[in-house]
Amino acid sequence: MTDQIRIQNLEVYAHHGVFPEEAKLGQKFLVDAVLYADLRMAGSTDHISDSVDYGFVCHYITEFMKENTYKLLESVAEHLAEALLLELPKTDSVELEIKKPWAPIALPLDTASVKIARGWHTVYLSVGSNLGDRESYIRYALRALQANRRIRDVRISSLMETEPYGYRDQPPFLNAAIELRTLYTPYELLEFLHRIEAEAGRKREIHWGPRTLDLDILFYDDMILEKQDLIIPHPDMENRMFVMKPLAELCPGRVHPVLHKTVFQMLRELA
Repeated sequence: MTDQIRIQNLEVYAHHGVFPEEAKLGQKFLVDAVLYADLRMAGSTDHISDSVDYGFVCHYITEFMKENTYKLLESVAEHLAEALLLELPKTDSVELEIKKPWAPIALPLDTASVKIARGWHTVYLSVGSNLGDRESYIRYALRALQANRRIRDVRISSLMETEPYGYRDQPPFLNAAIELRTLYTPYELLEFLHRIEAEAGRKREIHWGPRTLDLDILFYDDMILEKQDLIIPHPDMENRMFVMKPLAELCPGRVHPVLHKTVFQMLRELA
């Protein structure tokens, strides 16, 4: 996304700082904001409703910084970025720089600042269940995702029944794929998925064993991540029909960032 709305050096008098006198007396802050959004429609229609109203954004930033108090600039930036992304549905991502020209460090400087970039991420999940009321567990996971304010635009594929993979001595699975957008990092999202599984009674006793609910991250944008406790894209997904078939319903043209093949190509090769 290259379209941007830029706000530079918005001056706000607010009460943020580590020292008690900063929180009590307040001081001047300068805010730079870059909002990334698709502005083509606004350019065609000339309607403010098709754009991001930078006047509203300036007032929103000002009110947010005046109504809240944080010790660290990092916290100001983090919470403000999330608030903007939740408040502005047409904004895909935001860059913020919070500058502190009166920083109390007793040395000559122009300004001290913190700059961050945050945005919505497109994620695909695999969901499965082979214990109890399988569809109810999957619907429970769907509702939990939809109820989280840091997750939006949730879509689910058709449900399909499959034979167990790996550990064979267990009931058949009901599987689906889920698409969503989230403000969570991969590890934050993984932690939330584990909470949903635990609330559904998931017990991790046998590798690839029976479970009330299983939620796995397949894709997170085009990220390639290889850690001991999290690998993205999900390893061996291209060899699992119960993953690829429902995923192809949602994103047949999505390209695997490691294999450089579309989901449809991988499904066709697997079939």
